[in-house]
Order: sequence, then structure tokens, then C-alpha cells
Amino acid sequence: MFQRDRCRNGTAASNGADKDGGTEGVRRRDFIHIAPVAFAGTGAAAAVWPLIDSMNPSADVVAQATIEVDLQPIEPGQRITVSWREQPVFIVRRTAEEIARARADDASSGLIDPETDAARVQRPEWLVVVGVCTHLGCIPLGQGVGENRGRYGGWFCPCHGSIYDNSGRVRKGPAPKNLVVPQYVISDDLKLSIG
Repeated sequence: MFQRDRCRNGTAASNGADKDGGTEGVRRRDFIHIAPVAFAGTGAAAAVWPLIDSMNPSADVVAQATIEVDLQPIEPGQRITVSWREQPVFIVRRTAEEIARARADDASSGLIDPETDAARVQRPEWLVVVGVCTHLGCIPLGQGVGENRGRYGGWFCPCHGSIYDNSGRVRKGPAPKNLVVPQYVISDDLKLSIG
């Protein structure tokens, strides 16, 4: 009966929480408040991490961020294609005649996107361009032996008929811009680094 009366009057201690000024009860209450917040914070971090991590480039993209090509085996007049960032890159070792023709066309009124040959190459004999048509993204013909290179000796896009000269400048067709020149460096020992 005594115990029941103390509970009714609100004087009974609950688990010793009121002992010593209630310091033990404060610690328990703090834990009860902090634990769910910490648990929720950990859960939120675990949920957000995959989203943040997905913004990092994947391993295959990082691997292709920069490529190196040995230019020594390429003969004058030869064209090769390499893959960089999942796009073809056309590398051309131009002959003296091709260089002269490209330079002669610098002042031509037929350039849709006017740009000099010297502005598109670091060394006159080497042309490096991304092999994707600037109209709708097709891959132009002209890299292989016997392929249609158009009347300007460069590339011909079979999708909509854009024609590029041997400096990668658009001369005819719906393409609005020249073939893109990627960032590249040619070392003294003829190593090409793209990217």
C-alpha cells in the first residue's frame, strides 16, 4: 500500500533517475536523443555516398583520358585512326603537296568555318582531328585507302554529305563547324599525347 501511494503522489523514483540531482537521468535522456540522430546521420551518409561517388569518372574513362601514339612508323601520306574517349581520332602525316594545298585554301571564300591551316596544326606535316562529323556525329570516310575523300582531299560524311578538306575544315554540306582539333602535344621523338 505504501508503494502504491508513493506512485500516485508522484514521489517514487523511477530507476534511480532522481538520485544525486538527476545526473544519471540526464545522461540517459541525452543518449536517447543522440543515438537516433547519429543513426540517422550514418544512414543518410550511407545513402548519399553512392550518389557522390557516381560523379567520379569511371576507370575506363580515366584510362582513356590521355593516350600516347608513336608517330615514327607513319609514312608521309598515311592516315591512321586511334580511339580516344570512345571517339575516333584521325592522325594524318601530310605530304608537302597536301600542306601546300591546305595553306593555299586558307584564303578561300568556300570555308564555312574560316580557320587557317596553321591554327589547326602544331607541326605542318601532322594533322590530328576528332573523326566525328560536326553535323550529327557520323564518322566521315577518308581514312582508309580508296575511300571517298571528297573533292578537297579530306573526308566525306556519308550521312548528310558534308565534305572536309585535308586540314579538317568543312567545305560543303550541313556541318556547321570544322572537325575538332583535340588538345595534343608532339614530342621531339615523335610521340603524340592526346588529352
